[in-house]
Amino acid sequence: MISADLGKSLESYVQELVDGGRYGSKSEVLREGVRMIQERETQQEALKALIKQGLADIEAGQTTPAEDVFARLKAKYQAIADKS
Repeated sequence: MISADLGKSLESYVQELVDGGRYGSKSEVLREGVRMIQERETQQEALKALIKQGLADIEAGQTTPAEDVFARLKAKYQAIADKS
């Protein structure tokens, strides 16, 4: 069993969540908090992997100049505007 000292402010907030009916117990509040941290950490790791892959693509010369991308987007949206 884990025991944690949250301090007065957080302990009070957790109690408000339980008293308000949002959660059935303090443990439920803490479990959701840990799940949220776990999800955030997973997202951060995925983002780091994407950044690493992007940097590797740059090193390998597998990029498209921004000017080319912007020109394609401008042409695409101009064509849509012209149809209207």
